[in-house]
Amino acid sequence: MELSDIVKQITPSGMDNLMIKNDEFIELFKQGKAVLLDIRMDFETAVWNLSIAKNIPAPQVPDRLGELPKDKLIIVGCPTVNRSITVSAYLKTQGFDSKFLGGGLVELMSVLKGRKAKDLLS
Repeated sequence: MELSDIVKQITPSGMDNLMIKNDEFIELFKQGKAVLLDIRMDFETAVWNLSIAKNIPAPQVPDRLGELPKDKLIIVGCPTVNRSITVSAYLKTQGFDSKFLGGGLVELMSVLKGRKAKDLLS
């Protein structure tokens, strides 16, 4: 996929092809169909680590593509969505099935409290 193809999807109806909502991500993750790629910097993950995610800081993604599965949807997350939009688009240009996490990791963590966190891991 070319970057121009991705840009053409940036419409209200086309955003479903680029973004995923928390509940949909959680369901796909539980089914083993999606992985979470945490693209925060090492100093960020040192403060707040996500054991359910593969951590590759955004600047390292191009050099570490071999660590990512081609057979699963890659959900890219950062605290909000600023970095994840760009990295997700890049992954699409490299042949990966990728979406960015709408609301970012901060919103996901607000959803994954108590019982929801336990359910994700079971």
